[in-house]
Amino acid sequence: MQPEQAFSRLLQIMDDLREKCPWDRKQTLQSLRQLTIEELYELADAITEQDYKSIREELGDLLLHIVFYAKIGTEQQQFTITDVITGICDKLVARHPHIYGDVQVADAEEVKQNWEKLKLKEGKDSVLSGVPAALPALVKAMRLQEKAKQTGFEWETREQVWDKVEEELGELKEVVGQGDANAIEEEFGDLLFSLVNYSRFLKIDAENALERTNKKFIRRFRQMETLAAQNGKRLDEMNLSEMDGLWNKVKEGEKHDA
Repeated sequence: MQPEQAFSRLLQIMDDLREKCPWDRKQTLQSLRQLTIEELYELADAITEQDYKSIREELGDLLLHIVFYAKIGTEQQQFTITDVITGICDKLVARHPHIYGDVQVADAEEVKQNWEKLKLKEGKDSVLSGVPAALPALVKAMRLQEKAKQTGFEWETREQVWDKVEEELGELKEVVGQGDANAIEEEFGDLLFSLVNYSRFLKIDAENALERTNKKFIRRFRQMETLAAQNGKRLDEMNLSEMDGLWNKVKEGEKHDA
């Protein structure tokens, strides 16, 4: 089946569901919002796991949501799926003058800089205005830094960034000693922001790195629970030293399995 045929089939199924299915018929833009967020996180999780089967499935779920929103938009005479597709096509052409015009660029970084300049010409009041307010804080920090970089507001070397991390760590230690809860939270935030910045210079995704650690912790903790149960105990019946011994045993087991 060609892509055009597959997409037409999805549109027809959406029409059928909206007309005949009680659940699909009652949905609104607002009721779908949280479901879409959940689907996006499921896609992100599949990408972290490099599970291509799940990535394909989650992309399909997101595509369904896009079609669903467009169907509701059509019913409310606000926009159609054609408007959605045409809009993104026009935007991509306008923001890639090095492909569809006579602009010359040296590399991918210059492409990103031109992109931000074009957005300002389109009426954006700040290079930061495209960062959604509802983004999770860690992801938002990454996007803010990437946006600011396009104006030249960026450290030159990763050593400079690490110096900033150490500076922020020192400031956090200082306010912790003072016991000011508000100052501690502020300096802790500054430290996290600096670490996110350092992750960019290491060319890693801070959000993905933290999620990998979350998954590793879950895996190891559950193995600790299993080992404790094999000895007829629960973790809450053990002292910290005993639990630390289980943790180290799990880590050693992972090294042997590698």
